[in-house]
Amino acid sequence: MDNWPQSWRYDELDLAVGQQVVEILTPFLLHLLDQGLARKTVSRHRNNLWVLGGELIRRRYEDEELARLDVEGALRQLIEDDGAPLMWPRISESEQDSLDATCRKLHRFMRKAGADALRP
Repeated sequence: MDNWPQSWRYDELDLAVGQQVVEILTPFLLHLLDQGLARKTVSRHRNNLWVLGGELIRRRYEDEELARLDVEGALRQLIEDDGAPLMWPRISESEQDSLDATCRKLHRFMRKAGADALRP
């Protein structure tokens, strides 16, 4: 994950945003590891998170509203209960389904983490 921000960047400003994406996604990936999932399953989710991070960076250039949000807010805007944003350029249906599954899990995790932060 250390190299993800560099792999996503279009210009130097993207490195800081990419690092924030990694900081937000790391607890989720650790959560998946704690669940005792198969190595292949965790690897698939990790790869999907890399795709999602790259898509966030790309969309910030096309969507001024998304670019104005903080990174967590932008991630929350991209993912929903039903999954990931539709990717462009298009990916295969099975790749989109896999990404959707990861994003549904991430959405639930972020929603629960947000609720836990509100508890005294």
